[in-house]
Amino acid sequence: MRRALWRLSALIVVAVIAITLVPGLSGLRHQFDRASAGWIVAGCVLEIASALSYVVAFRVVFCTRMSWGTSYKIAMAELGADSLLPVGGAGGLALGAWALRRGGMPADEIAHKSVAFFLLTSAPNVGTLALIGIGLAVGVLPGHASVPLTVIPAVVAMCAVALTVMVGRASRRFEARLTKTKEGSKAARLAPALRATADGVDEALLLIKRSNPLLLLGLVGYMLFDILVLWASFRALGSSPELTIIWIAYLIGQLGNLIPIPGGIGGVELGLVGTLVLYGLPALLSTAAVLLYRVIELWVPAILGAVAFVQLRRLLRREAESLDLCQPGEVVEIIGRGPVVAKPAG
Repeated sequence: MRRALWRLSALIVVAVIAITLVPGLSGLRHQFDRASAGWIVAGCVLEIASALSYVVAFRVVFCTRMSWGTSYKIAMAELGADSLLPVGGAGGLALGAWALRRGGMPADEIAHKSVAFFLLTSAPNVGTLALIGIGLAVGVLPGHASVPLTVIPAVVAMCAVALTVMVGRASRRFEARLTKTKEGSKAARLAPALRATADGVDEALLLIKRSNPLLLLGLVGYMLFDILVLWASFRALGSSPELTIIWIAYLIGQLGNLIPIPGGIGGVELGLVGTLVLYGLPALLSTAAVLLYRVIELWVPAILGAVAFVQLRRLLRREAESLDLCQPGEVVEIIGRGPVVAKPAG
């Protein structure tokens, strides 16, 4: 984690030097020269709010028996890993799975809950992409964009929802067939992954139906506050485009996060700037706002996540020591399982 943090620092330093010294970037430098410190601070506060919302959603999905402190350490370490590790967003889930497995949560439970959590954190993006696209197309929401730029994203979003449900059902059917094949064969080894996918889709749909207020707050807050960081970045540079345009451009441009490089650096910037320009915002202003947004979006979770990871390792060490030293009948909190009563040895 420390090495990855240094790599991210080096990338940002190189970017700053390039913007400062490279000829031809005077317009970009001018944009940053007049940036408002107050709005930059506001952006950092909004990013912290987004990260805390992620913690809330994580705790509801994985284990409500965990203390809030433990939930914070695991979830924030996940966000830090997503900012630092070159695995297209999978690094955070892998780190969380490692911590939960260390605490004794069954591997199959971790697998399907990870699938459910990934789907749930993506659901607000997909849902609002459809709603905003339709709203802009019919003129209900403020902002101007051509019909193809509003209808096509909405249709794609709705198709993604339908496809997710179909994948869950198909995985269930294939898993049932594979369990009948010879044990140890290559086909049989796929069964656990298909089961985790099917169970994860089912659990995500069940949690949505239950409409847990904390879960909804966490999922919506995680997305909304991050979008507002991009909006605050524009405000810091003296511009105030329609929030709906920033919102739909954000949802499309963030697909660059799928590129397996640390924090999606390069892919997200190109995706966001290209989409913002496509929706009518000036290229120079969009580039400056996106760069400012990305510094905040990467650095805040990276710093908080690095600290949380150190705290998590200490927590796991103390947990192991407590299990070794505690007497039968004593209660010890185990990550992923909650309070556990120690049993006599043997």
